[in-house]
Amino acid sequence: MAQFINAKENLVTEAIDGLLAASGGALSRLDGYPHIKVVFRSDWDKSKVALVSGGGSGHEPAHAGFVGKGMLTAAVCGEVFASPSVEAVLAGILAVTGDAGCLLIVKNYTGDRLNFGLAAERARALGRKVEMVVVDDDIALPDLPQPRGVAGTLFVHKIAGAMAEDGADLQAVTGAARTVIAKVASIGMSLDTCTIPGSSKENRIGAGKAELGLGIHGEPGVEQVDFSDAMTAMTAVVEKLRGQSGGDMVAILNNLGSTTPLEMSVLTHGLTASGLVKHIIGPAPLMTSLDMHGFSVSIMDATATEHAALAAPVAMAAWPGMAQVVDPPVVGLPDGLTPIEPIASKNEKTRAIIENVAELLISAESQLNALDAKSGDGDTGSTLATAARALKSSLDRLPLADLTQLFPALGNELSQTMGGSSGVILAIYFNAAGDACANGASVQKALVDGLNRVSQVGGASVGDRTMVDALSPALDALPNGIDAAAAAARAGADSTASIHRAKAGRAAYVPEENLKGHNDPGAEAVALLFGALAKEMVD
Repeated sequence: MAQFINAKENLVTEAIDGLLAASGGALSRLDGYPHIKVVFRSDWDKSKVALVSGGGSGHEPAHAGFVGKGMLTAAVCGEVFASPSVEAVLAGILAVTGDAGCLLIVKNYTGDRLNFGLAAERARALGRKVEMVVVDDDIALPDLPQPRGVAGTLFVHKIAGAMAEDGADLQAVTGAARTVIAKVASIGMSLDTCTIPGSSKENRIGAGKAELGLGIHGEPGVEQVDFSDAMTAMTAVVEKLRGQSGGDMVAILNNLGSTTPLEMSVLTHGLTASGLVKHIIGPAPLMTSLDMHGFSVSIMDATATEHAALAAPVAMAAWPGMAQVVDPPVVGLPDGLTPIEPIASKNEKTRAIIENVAELLISAESQLNALDAKSGDGDTGSTLATAARALKSSLDRLPLADLTQLFPALGNELSQTMGGSSGVILAIYFNAAGDACANGASVQKALVDGLNRVSQVGGASVGDRTMVDALSPALDALPNGIDAAAAAARAGADSTASIHRAKAGRAAYVPEENLKGHNDPGAEAVALLFGALAKEMVD
């Protein structure tokens, strides 16, 4: 798998230097590359309790992304998924620890416990006051004697960080950290494993499956479950956490790496609708697992003091802040936006034509999507099929017996149900055709007027490789009968395969090589539609 890296050996150090270069001077590092990779606050004066955390890289923005006022004082970074050495941890402790002492916040992995633990012993031998807490928030494997530390660690970073910033002593900060650890629970789910730089990807999660409770290093989870949709996935995670619920539950919704923001918002809907939590941190990539396509949820029952610490603002861009979960506020549409509803009327022939055309567009969804994938984003078929389904469901309230009302009604319906520019174009088209009909124009003349209006607004004309290439000749031929119009539409659509440079529409941004030999999907849809109309008239 191609990745934006240089040499694998320099991956972590180059990433750290990139973070520091963009920090505006807020972050510094120790001069110990490549073995000692310690990021710390540039403004640190050792007057307060220092918080040091870290572990293997590959979990960004954790841990270095949370170094700053109100959270971590320093982060000790290992190689990808590898604990930093004792010397590296000790260097971090010595660099930031003053008379107030230092708290090490460690995730419960053997390498981290050993290396941070021995570094703490050596630092104590050198006269430093050092305490260590171990986070074991993962509830995925309930029988595991040593639960893993995962994204719930961030609760500890934030609450302990706020206390240390306010001047609390080492004993108080350590006690608060242990209290938080005792009531934090986390579990994750993923559709895929992560990709470790320089290694082949493990494909253990099959199609139609999701893994529940996998670790942040790609370790296998408790089970693979059938995957159907986001709500089912979130429900499975919430049910695992529900036994941990209490009073003012706060959740961290964490992106494990490659889940898109759109997906994360859908998952947020599932989590907030569950009633489990009252406040949420995220959704955001906080403790990732390289490019894992998954998410995790961490929860804790926060006291008023802990709640205030979590809510305290910090400057680090990686920290999203905490928000109260609310019912989505909904405000009524402004006056004048909703068109006047036409009076419904019946015409069985018109109804049958619309139904058959709609069925055609629904059946052509895959065909048109495949064609659009050559010149666009592959959704023309889906867009038209969605509109066709909506049109079928609205037939009982359409003025089918009056074209002067039907044309604008179709335009308004399509503008609400079709995405992108297609709905707008067809709304303009049918509203203009309706205006022409109301002024006494024939159907053919009204449809031509509609096309002229679309060309004026959208800027497309014949030869630009759009639906106009099929629609214009079809309307010109319509006075000679529907068969002639269908033939002209088909010829116009097929001509677009030899137009290698589009001058309008999304295809104008696509390389010419991608367009050669392929009909424009919009023109093809027009040809299919006129073909269906011709067949309808014969039948």
